[in-house]
Amino acid sequence: NGRLKRIRETRVLSRKDLAQQSDVDESTIYRAERGQTRLRPSTVRKLAQALGVPPDELVSSQGRLDL
Repeated sequence: NGRLKRIRETRVLSRKDLAQQSDVDESTIYRAERGQTRLRPSTVRKLAQALGVPPDELVSSQGRLDL
């Protein structure tokens, strides 16, 4: 759990920076990092692209989002 936040912090990006780079609302990123929302596959792709990782890096081995 917490891959999105770990990857974001490794890249030294704030949620605001990631939101701007991915065109995903900052509040969506906040809720996703806390497990309070499920993201659409298109949103996962946007976040992964902005972070420079493959989308499956944000998905658990069981196929669930592991944000």
